Amino acid sequence: MSIGQAAADSFIRGSVSRSGPELILATKPYAVDSTARSWWYILSTTVLLAAAVAGTLLAPHPLLKLGASVLSGLLLLRMFVIYHDQQHHAILPKSKAAEGFMWVFGILSLSPSSIWRASHNHHHNHNSKIKGSHIGSFPIMTREHFEKARKPARWLYLFMRHPLTILFGYLTVFLHGMCLRPFAMKPREHWDCFISLLVHACIAGFLIRFAGWQAWLLTQILPHFIASAIGSYFFYAQHNFPDVAFYDKSGWTYDRAALESSSYLKMGPVMAWFSANIGYHHIHHLNARIPFYRLPEVLQAIPELRNPKVTTLNPLEIYRCLRLKVWDVKQQKMVALNDPELG
Repeated sequence: MSIGQAAADSFIRGSVSRSGPELILATKPYAVDSTARSWWYILSTTVLLAAAVAGTLLAPHPLLKLGASVLSGLLLLRMFVIYHDQQHHAILPKSKAAEGFMWVFGILSLSPSSIWRASHNHHHNHNSKIKGSHIGSFPIMTREHFEKARKPARWLYLFMRHPLTILFGYLTVFLHGMCLRPFAMKPREHWDCFISLLVHACIAGFLIRFAGWQAWLLTQILPHFIASAIGSYFFYAQHNFPDVAFYDKSGWTYDRAALESSSYLKMGPVMAWFSANIGYHHIHHLNARIPFYRLPEVLQAIPELRNPKVTTLNPLEIYRCLRLKVWDVKQQKMVALNDPELG
């Protein structure tokens, strides 16, 4: 960085640091996609995913098949984040071909478009609110509310935030939360959730019938398990970390929710690629129309975004995030149930 750039950044961080609508407006020039670049990322990832899936069936050695299965899971994760970007209209917003392609991917990935857009848009509009943030996200209770709640409500709350619930996101978050439950509650609105379940079951039946149980486990179960577990944890940790802030209606603003209630999940270049830059979550929440491949550019260009609340994939950091259970109003922080300061 040049001396002039450093001086300019220092000036912006000091007396004229932008916030609110002004800061959001500063991100607008980056909320423009490149059609060719977007299609390249979609198609190249699709080809790699298809090749990895083929490897789970055709590789000559069981260890190679297992490696292909793990790779399939990581590529499914990357493709899901790209799908997430398209659903926000951050990439290819006017392309009917992209809309149709991603609709099919949503069916195959157990995240049909109807429920994904409804729940995820609600999440963006209510992120960090103590009340109303449970739709499309992990629920939040204050300490006082939790202590007054009945045992069934407590049990359900703790179950939804339990590490095993996150680990088995394939069953809990996607099969149940994104498909079975929405269709059962609103079948006309979420008919595509039934289609997703039906297609998933048909693929399972086809694999078991014509390729055997091992092929079913390596081609369908393990990749979905890996992608769902990592994706569920990312979504949890990006809004449930030691320095997170939550607000009632009077203290909530969109930019504060983005910068104080959404983490920068810092990871190495390999995992950043497989996660399609979803770690830059504070920027994504500030402006969801910024394509995933431009998020690092925004971090470098806008000084106010360079000091986010950070978490990592270090095992100790993961433990610190997973142990958080309730929002303590007095301390203004998330705490564990056995926190000594709870009294």
